[in-house]
Amino acid sequence: MIVTSAVRHAAAGSAALLFVLPVPAAVASPAPTVSSVSSISSAVGEPTPPVRGHVDPARLDRSGVQVQPLAGAPRLPSASALSWVVADASTGEVLAARNAHRKLPPASTLKALFALTALPHHDASEQHTVADSELTGIGAGSSLVGIKEGYTYKVSDLWNGVFLSSGNDAVHVLAAMNGGWDSMARKMQEKARSLGANDTHVVSPDGYDAPGQVSSAYDLAVFGRAGLQDPAFVRYCSTRYADFPAGSWSYGIANTNRLLTGENGVDRYPGLIGIKNGYTSNAGNTLVSAAKRGDRTLVVSVMNPQEGGGYAVYEEARSLLDWGFEAAERVRPVGSLLPERPKAEADARAVAAGAEAGAAPAGEAGTKDAPAKGTPSQGAPAQSAPARNAPASAPSAKEAPAQDASAPGDPAQGAPARAARSGGDPGEAAAAAAPDASAGLPLGLIGAACAAALALWGWRRRSGAGDSGQE
Repeated sequence: MIVTSAVRHAAAGSAALLFVLPVPAAVASPAPTVSSVSSISSAVGEPTPPVRGHVDPARLDRSGVQVQPLAGAPRLPSASALSWVVADASTGEVLAARNAHRKLPPASTLKALFALTALPHHDASEQHTVADSELTGIGAGSSLVGIKEGYTYKVSDLWNGVFLSSGNDAVHVLAAMNGGWDSMARKMQEKARSLGANDTHVVSPDGYDAPGQVSSAYDLAVFGRAGLQDPAFVRYCSTRYADFPAGSWSYGIANTNRLLTGENGVDRYPGLIGIKNGYTSNAGNTLVSAAKRGDRTLVVSVMNPQEGGGYAVYEEARSLLDWGFEAAERVRPVGSLLPERPKAEADARAVAAGAEAGAAPAGEAGTKDAPAKGTPSQGAPAQSAPARNAPASAPSAKEAPAQDASAPGDPAQGAPARAARSGGDPGEAAAAAAPDASAGLPLGLIGAACAAALALWGWRRRSGAGDSGQE
């Protein structure tokens, strides 16, 4: 034990030499540039992280239209909706918005949040016999798919009823299968908060008008983006027609999203994925939709157009989708659909990542949190690219760059990463600091640490001598 302890202290002292050996005083070494970090990353076989642009989340709190066009950007179309959002589904970047956080009744677009909350808990092939009590309390004038008490349905049939027919009866049955009406409202509220959707207040899980029930175009876009990460959600919301069982026979049902089906004089939108439309006399027409063109997927939410009649919501969504695809790479984002982590929590994670990096082998620095379903792991190797395609279902997705060990000046870089940049063996440098290091290899461990220190000192002298042009 004494020998092992001595080895640890000796190795730690040798690693500390990385920081105390001076750089030649005649030349001030510049901070690492993106290109220098790229060459270092490639030398150790790690990908270069993409550069993330700054996004001001407070901009979406402002009223009116928010857009930051660059040269060649197309002009925004005219839209009469009280609130709308256009966002990139992959990155979560909001390309443009109007009154993004204005709280309005969502109507049946709230069923997207209901699906995010309830879908994972029952297999599509599971069968359920409907009790009479499960169909009580359905609001007058509700849209229905035609569920009957005493009939047995597959869970997939019930979800077709929710997404295609916007059936409040199907929502009531599924809510009963998941703890009851009030419990489902609470679960939906918790789900919304976990996604960073803070404008939504759930009273009636089916979206039926209820006092105090509100959402926003921003939150609806968040729900739509999160749904795209779930293949089952995508399958249901993009289904145009289905057969619904009625005992010994069945009847056809059609999706009420006209952009998807191309009915009632509304042309189908090419590449449309879904997601959910809604209408009540109080909410007006609402819609959250997604479409794919090439390698880009957009999410657009539109709430309560003031002109153009009942189908204006589809035409305004169409024009915003067209604009979003044309404006890609020609506008600066005005916000993000990714949840904002509190600064104190982010700082604590960065400190913890830095502490772990000094004891972990190279390629394991970073957060140890398990990634959310369908999201790239944020505990990815040191110097790996930050997760820009992470689903919004993961509240931690936005912090990946803060824990990326290859970013210039990142405090999370520990001795293994520095050894890798100096040309030393990062695995040996990590082993010298590991608590279970073998006492049988003291000379090899100390020698590796010393070699790493001397190699970095020489590298710093060479880079200092060659960079005398710093401003």
